Amino acid sequence: MTKFGKKTDDDKEDASALIDAKIAGLGGWRSETLAQLRALIREADPEIVETVKWRKPTNPSGVPVWERGGIICTGETYKDKVKLTFAQGAALPDPKGLFNASLDAGTRRAIDVFEGDRVDAAALKALVRAAVKRNLG
Repeated sequence: MTKFGKKTDDDKEDASALIDAKIAGLGGWRSETLAQLRALIREADPEIVETVKWRKPTNPSGVPVWERGGIICTGETYKDKVKLTFAQGAALPDPKGLFNASLDAGTRRAIDVFEGDRVDAAALKALVRAAVKRNLG
């Protein structure tokens, strides 16, 4: 970060490298799933910026975050699932019904992906694009 709070190319590379390391460290289906979701997010809008937030002793690699005009979504991993949480998900159209978690939340919505699940790539990209459009107002 510069002293003015703007992200530099080095920050972007550092965040991407941290996300690469997180994916590599997961191994197995969660690694493959997070990598696939990340690729779809980046394909949906190449101007999305990757960041890592909420690094702490219990989660030293932090949480991958994709942003453009604000947070689009986060990618968390658990033993039994990979979770994409959309910061403004409740305000986004979801005609294919991808959101299957945090449905009671006032603002956010999430997609829990379990081992063996397949995510509709076109529908996910549409959600990402809708989130970007909302953020950019």
